[in-house]
Amino acid sequence: MFTPLLELTPGGLYCPPGGFHIDPWQAVPRAVITHAHADHARRGCDRYLAVRDGQHLLRTRLGAGIALDTLAYGETLTINGVQVSFHPAGHVLGSSQIRLEQHGEVVVVSGDYKLDADPTCQRFEAVRCHTFLTESTFGLPIYRWHPPAVLFDQINAWWKANRDAGKASLIFAYALGKAQRLLAGVDSGIGPIFTHGAVEKVTRAYRDSGIALPATTPVGEMPRGRAWTGSLIIAPPSADGSPWARKFQPLSTAMASGWMRVRGTRRRRSVDRGFVLSDHADWPGLLSAIDATGAQRVLITHGSSAILARYLNDRGLTAETLATRYEGEVDEPAEVEAAAP
Repeated sequence: MFTPLLELTPGGLYCPPGGFHIDPWQAVPRAVITHAHADHARRGCDRYLAVRDGQHLLRTRLGAGIALDTLAYGETLTINGVQVSFHPAGHVLGSSQIRLEQHGEVVVVSGDYKLDADPTCQRFEAVRCHTFLTESTFGLPIYRWHPPAVLFDQINAWWKANRDAGKASLIFAYALGKAQRLLAGVDSGIGPIFTHGAVEKVTRAYRDSGIALPATTPVGEMPRGRAWTGSLIIAPPSADGSPWARKFQPLSTAMASGWMRVRGTRRRRSVDRGFVLSDHADWPGLLSAIDATGAQRVLITHGSSAILARYLNDRGLTAETLATRYEGEVDEPAEVEAAAP
């Protein structure tokens, strides 16, 4: 046990006094969920607790009939003497940091987070605590993101240039979160926008949650032989290289991912352009978020955790790595398989 409020068990992070798991990686009786990505929200739990903003996404991913209780951001529920509340993480719609408090001790489990403004979700809120559990997906100094306005100017310029050259624009982005952030940021006046079935399925859950997004049409609803010139098509990375993706010729392809910051990634993915767009904090963002919590103890999971831990220990904090099954910025195969193209 590394804190009375949290321990690592075969089922994942567990709160012993509360009797619940946080983002478990197997079916458990009671799961408290930070957000709807597959490595944090697993199927088969008896009961779920999550923030209200994310309920449509969770039901889309885990099933409409799941036993789901919800709280508003900042609302507190006491479970077996443990005060539990959800606070915005800024990662995707409904993403939360989970605050636990008992006997004056406060632990915050951040899930995944970013600090950049994003119109599709509430912005990250620093929560003061004694112990902070953080991701480190991009926990290296090389990872520094451009301001969103600069990035979307680049994406819009690429799309417009392709339109003027008589091409379609196919951009690969994760179906949950990244695709909707793209939709909210691009200039829909450039041309029509089409979606892969997996992207459209999640986009509908965003709209059902009250998020305003430009009009989209699923590719599968269009007749055969349609000309795709000037269109923007958004698809998950798993569609790259598939027969589905080859029907949009003439075509320019792009990938939107934080990994595009690494030299050579675009060539390895065989796309024409790489846009550095991530729903995770960059190196300055991680350090800023940790500082803002005031935590003296930091638990670090997935990504470059050992490097971040060494850096924080050198600065006088107590930092430890924590082995979990959280994966950071990866594709969502379960959602791709569940939706027709």
